[in-house]
Amino acid sequence: MSTQILQPFGLKSHAVNFRAMPPLALYVHVPWCVRKCPYCDFNSHEMRGGLPEDAYVEALLRDLEFSLPLIWGRKVYSIFIGGGTPSLLSGAALEKLLTGLRMRLPMDVNAEVTLEANPGTVEAERFAAYRDAGVNRLSMGIQSFNDAHLTALGRIHSGDEARRAIELAQKHFDNFNLDLMYALPEQTLEQAESDVCTALSFAPPHLSCYHLTLEPNTLFAHQPPSLPDDDASAAMQQRIVELLAGHGYQHYETSAYAQPRKRSRHNQNYWQFGDYLGIGAGAHSKLSFHDKVIRQARYKQPQAYLDAIAKADPVQSEHTLTRNDLSFEFMMNALRLNEGFDAALFEERTSLPLLLIRRELAEAERRGLLVQEGGRLTPTELGQRFLNDLLEIFLSD
Repeated sequence: MSTQILQPFGLKSHAVNFRAMPPLALYVHVPWCVRKCPYCDFNSHEMRGGLPEDAYVEALLRDLEFSLPLIWGRKVYSIFIGGGTPSLLSGAALEKLLTGLRMRLPMDVNAEVTLEANPGTVEAERFAAYRDAGVNRLSMGIQSFNDAHLTALGRIHSGDEARRAIELAQKHFDNFNLDLMYALPEQTLEQAESDVCTALSFAPPHLSCYHLTLEPNTLFAHQPPSLPDDDASAAMQQRIVELLAGHGYQHYETSAYAQPRKRSRHNQNYWQFGDYLGIGAGAHSKLSFHDKVIRQARYKQPQAYLDAIAKADPVQSEHTLTRNDLSFEFMMNALRLNEGFDAALFEERTSLPLLLIRRELAEAERRGLLVQEGGRLTPTELGQRFLNDLLEIFLSD
């Protein structure tokens, strides 16, 4: 009898039972770029010849139509158009895309619509058209204002082009994000600080500051550049945190800093383990139903994706998450939030009782990586610094 009672709660079971669906976001992937950066492990492909934007926008809308039965009746709270380099799309193509999305989806009246953009001259000249098409948040991949570092990173814009693009973004958008990277090849603490100070001179509503890492299957992984050591990198990170805090930015996630009320709604949905439908080449989805949670992945190669759309079957793989998957993936996302999360959110987004990971939580507390207080679970400063060590505690054999 004891075994019969306990067995359904085993973490490797697929059975779940949601009382309500999580918030839903839409991710749209544009896979082309002018040149592949040596550090990039995203699904991006160098554009050879012209961009087939009309065919691709049509494919995206068909992709959405194929997926509509999975999300009937659910409202979309944010849209993120990423890549690749989505700002290679013309204003007309983006307007067609966003109009088509609005015609097919119930969207929240205050939906956040973000477009990733490179600060090159051609893309920046399209900012007004993007705003008119319905984009209300721009995310620009600046990475650095130092021309030598931009060259080392394989970027195709200069520091001056980055500054001009930010000035245009300020003119057309009330809400925008700047991506910066630190611990770059041969970078000093003073140079990392200079990049952040330059960014702050534009008072961006949101800043993302990423530590350069050598990802597998990238050019940098095969031909590693000379990077600052761990102590130098840690000093850069600490200085960035201090600078941004001194200017009133809230460090709300591992790499994200925002002015009050300017946090990224779309990314917060990821970190709080909300749902998202991904359309486009290589896009991923996480979708909840009353009795299961599934993950999907589209075909990665642009032509393979277009061919699959023609056959009305763009999904290359799909699987149902086990309870163990749900538990770990929730923690992997939510523990990136420096303010932590309410314990009730775990059950709400996984349909699992928190007691199922009580031993792991106790171990994280014992090691000083996590605190539980007032119904809230929060990574400590040590847990934030050693996030991978914290997450490993929640990995099951």
